[in-house]
Amino acid sequence: MKPWKTLATDGKFTLRQREREYMVLSEGKIIMSSRQHGAEPDLARIGCARIDTSTPRLLIGGLGFGFTLRAALDIAPDLTRVTVNEPSKAVVEWNRGTLASLNGHALDDPRVSVEVGDVQRVLSKNRKHYDVILLDIDNGPFAVDIDDDMSLYSIGGLSSVRASLRTGGRLAVLSAGTHPGFNKRLAEVGFTASVQYVGDGDSLVFIGDV
Repeated sequence: MKPWKTLATDGKFTLRQREREYMVLSEGKIIMSSRQHGAEPDLARIGCARIDTSTPRLLIGGLGFGFTLRAALDIAPDLTRVTVNEPSKAVVEWNRGTLASLNGHALDDPRVSVEVGDVQRVLSKNRKHYDVILLDIDNGPFAVDIDDDMSLYSIGGLSSVRASLRTGGRLAVLSAGTHPGFNKRLAEVGFTASVQYVGDGDSLVFIGDV
C-alpha cells in the first residue's frame, strides 16, 4: 500500500491523500476521512423530509468533505438556498479545489453560500430563518461534553438552533453513536424529538421538529 502524501497544511490543519482516500488532521489528530462516510445522504433525506415550500432555506453545520451538502442539493427543490457553515477556512478552500471531485463540485452550485467561523454566530443573526438545519459536527453529541455551556449541543446551543428555525422546521443531527438523554434535552428546549438509525445501524439521526 502506498504511503500517505501530505497535500497541504494550513495552521493546525493538514490534508493528506493515499490513492483515492483523503484525510484531514488537526494538530496531528485525524478528524475526518473520506473513507468513513455513508450516512450523510440519510441525514439530508431525513432533514429535508418535512420541507413543504418550494423555496426552503437550509443551514448545514460542518462542511467536511461536502457529502452532506451534495446529498442536500440533490434532494432539495431547485429554488433552495443553502448556507454551509465551516469553522476552517482551509477546509473550504480544499473543497473548492483538491476535494471538489468528491462531492461533484457542490460549492460551485449557485444555491450555496459559505459562512466560515462559529456556527452559533450564524444562528444568532438568523432568527426564524431556516426551514432545515443539518448538523454533522464533532461526530454528534456523544463525542462532546453537552453540559459545556459553549457546546452547540448544550441547552443554550440547542435553544439558539430552535430560535433559528421557522414554524414547521426541522433539526437533524448526525451522530456516530447514541447519547442517553439527548432527546430529552431536545424536548427541554421545545422540540418534538425522535431518532432514526441509519447507515449500517451504528449511526443515528436525532430529530427535532418545531
